[in-house]
Amino acid sequence: MSPLPFHTPHPPTATDAGAHLRRLRRQAGLSQLDLALLAGVSQRHLSCVETGRAKASPGTLHALLSALQVPLEHCNEVFLAAGYAPRYMASAADAPAMKMVHDAVEHILQANNPAPAIVIASNWDITAANASAGLLFAMASVATTSTSGLNLLDTLLRPGGLGDHLVNADEIRAIAWQRAAREAVSNPDLARLLQDLPVPPALAADTPMSPVVLTRVRTAEGELRFLSTFTTFGMPQDITVASLRIEHLVPADSETWQVMTAAYQRVIRNAEI
Repeated sequence: MSPLPFHTPHPPTATDAGAHLRRLRRQAGLSQLDLALLAGVSQRHLSCVETGRAKASPGTLHALLSALQVPLEHCNEVFLAAGYAPRYMASAADAPAMKMVHDAVEHILQANNPAPAIVIASNWDITAANASAGLLFAMASVATTSTSGLNLLDTLLRPGGLGDHLVNADEIRAIAWQRAAREAVSNPDLARLLQDLPVPPALAADTPMSPVVLTRVRTAEGELRFLSTFTTFGMPQDITVASLRIEHLVPADSETWQVMTAAYQRVIRNAEI
């Protein structure tokens, strides 16, 4: 486990950190008063920090960045710009300290069967999946030998992938693109990926809105409908851990539950033979 190799082209100043904070606050659509209230600091002090008239303490920086929900790797950039050491490290995936994380992820994936679940990295790579996720891809006739190793954005947006088998493909593609575009602001790898993917058409202004968005998959067994929810690690102190999220595709009706349960039970029976 070692610090990330961050470099600055010139000695950091308070103005550098303030400019970072001002840009992040504006990207979040917050006023100085909004952010000050969320972080528990005075608006006057925040204004002085943003303009470089005052230097924020590490604790104040942490409060402001936490209120803005800034990714940990970007937090390190702000700490460096303020003249402090990087606060967060990035463990190698095979580091001994990561074993408990991998064990927890594996338990969550297996416990989610017969509902599909996948682990997504910060660039939307699928790094792990349960058996039910593979079954769903197979039932949708998506040509892949394994769900692990796929990129979720790529298979949703590029022709020939999972997106072609969605009943509401336009809706899911537009939502995925919007989310990825927001994340790409502080993720250069994801920004480069988006440049290579086709931009989906924006949803029409008069598109009916629903409290939740269903992922509706066209399969040989009929249309399967899923609610999407995410699991992340609470209070992560490591960039690698913070970048992981587990997407759960929860069957949204009894028919989908029945199809997924029957398919998973067939897998279990075949494994016992």
